[in-house]
Amino acid sequence: MAEPESLMLQFLTWVAEHRGTYEETMAAWQSTCPRHTIWEDAIIDGLVRIESVNGSAKSIVTLTARGRAMLAACNSQDFLRS
Repeated sequence: MAEPESLMLQFLTWVAEHRGTYEETMAAWQSTCPRHTIWEDAIIDGLVRIESVNGSAKSIVTLTARGRAMLAACNSQDFLRS
């Protein structure tokens, strides 16, 4: 099983790349056992947010500035280690 930090980075990367609806995001992450913890942690830590799409009933999940910064910082560290 992936370490929590690694799983969070996977989640943030997925959100950044897919910009999916709330339903799509939950469906994509349902096969990961601790998905609710990662999901809740990401919201509590201010890394992701749920936005309404043009006043419709659909919502999308996006990274916040803090989430983008965390992902960029981790990607920079990985790059420096290579």
